Amino acid sequence: MPIVTVKMLEGRDDEQKRALVEKVTAAVCETTNAPAERVSVVIEEMSPNNFGVAGTRASDK
Repeated sequence: MPIVTVKMLEGRDDEQKRALVEKVTAAVCETTNAPAERVSVVIEEMSPNNFGVAGTRASDK
């Protein structure tokens, strides 16, 4: 039972998240031969205040 966690900054709408779940599921099914019913996708959203790259928070850009 593949479980995929996607961590991303908050701000995507429901349609974007729906498409992400569908495409990630399809990719996992294609590459692992797992049935779609067994693939779980978890989206974890972060505030830009809680994520940084190269010493700069995303909210400070």
